[in-house]
Amino acid sequence: MRRGRIARRAAAREMQAVRTGGVQTVPESRGSMFRSLRNRNYRLFAIGGVVSNVGGWMQRTAQDWLVLDLTGGSAAALGVTTALQFLPTLLFGLWGGMLADRYPKRRLLFVAQSLLGLLALTMGVLTVTGTAQVWHVYVMALALGLIACVEVPTRQSFVVEMVGRQDLPNAIALNASSFNLARVLGPAVAGVLIHMLGGTGPIFLINAFSFLAVLGGLALMRASELTTPDPVPRAKGQLREGLRYVKDRPDLLLPILLVAFMSLCMQSFSTSIALMAREVFSAGASSFGLASSMFAVGALVGALMAAKRTKPSRKLLIGGAVSFGLFQIATGLAPWYPLYLLLLIPTGVAMISLNTTANASVQLASSPEMRGRVMGLYVLVFTGGAPVGAPLLGWVAEVGGPRAGVMVGGALTLAGVGAAIMLTKAIGRRTTHAAVRGVAAAAAGAR
Repeated sequence: MRRGRIARRAAAREMQAVRTGGVQTVPESRGSMFRSLRNRNYRLFAIGGVVSNVGGWMQRTAQDWLVLDLTGGSAAALGVTTALQFLPTLLFGLWGGMLADRYPKRRLLFVAQSLLGLLALTMGVLTVTGTAQVWHVYVMALALGLIACVEVPTRQSFVVEMVGRQDLPNAIALNASSFNLARVLGPAVAGVLIHMLGGTGPIFLINAFSFLAVLGGLALMRASELTTPDPVPRAKGQLREGLRYVKDRPDLLLPILLVAFMSLCMQSFSTSIALMAREVFSAGASSFGLASSMFAVGALVGALMAAKRTKPSRKLLIGGAVSFGLFQIATGLAPWYPLYLLLLIPTGVAMISLNTTANASVQLASSPEMRGRVMGLYVLVFTGGAPVGAPLLGWVAEVGGPRAGVMVGGALTLAGVGAAIMLTKAIGRRTTHAAVRGVAAAAAGAR
């Protein structure tokens, strides 16, 4: 009882600080790498997330394998599946963020996670019974993308309601650690189980049951310990309001623009690992797996390093982006495979440092009633660069070789850092001048 009263008073103080304008203030504190796990609600959320992330990566591996099985190894069909899964975020991601502001996030997450589990169960039954067809996979991929439009910005903006502003950077870093650990374990476990169980159907079913961990965690949370803002009532122009809010705030605009430019190269760098291993260093399948693991290990190390930091900074944000560009160029120049493998580790560290710093910066700078829409825009730009950057850098790699593709990607990353800084300054000057003109016009009208 006493702990509940203390938690409620702390929540009230935090909400009052936010509502009175203290949006940017993050108390400086020294804590352990896993300090957010002291929070019971976040602990439930994190446990469910680990289980679900591993299941999700297992399903992603099984989905790709199933498409290749059903189409006789068609790379085009695999590309269509991936496009269908990410297209809804590009089209409707901003609306998903708006829904996250309008409705209680915990309830919205429960519905979204239930639907994701139902999709996995349906696909598992179709596959186990031998009735699955490729169009079933296409429909599932599209449905997954539509649900993700709402689920991802809601999940991202829900974290601060569990842990508060002080531990938000730590919680975001731990979420990234969980995701990258699952990226290492999930595909490996899926490969073993597909071989042992004789097909992909059981993998979908395992993932379906993994959602019970997430749903159980959400159900067991103590609502009294959540710092839940009032839902934003439905009104016209809320999407435009969210975009104007970001445009008028340089502390939001810079990280979002940086992520927008970085996303052009992030996805293509991950896919370039296979090309570099096979075409440049003539490595076999096992050696390619090692390269992917080294990059994932670097990302995991970067996330754990980020968990030790108490707050994000502009210096860390720009430094992570510049380091990612420089290390991309270094990997493209690597003369030997062992050196290439070693360079993948700091590249992964730099990439995840940028991502976690940008995510924390955006959430800490957003007011509670706008956070869902801001995160909807963040997820949109984070996802939206891949459909543009991947084909462009793929063409460069086709014409000039894999090394050229990787190094051009690094050069574009560095150019993107400069462009993001200059655009932020230019838009900030225009906003300031417009505000000054508005004040002058109001003063003249008053006279």
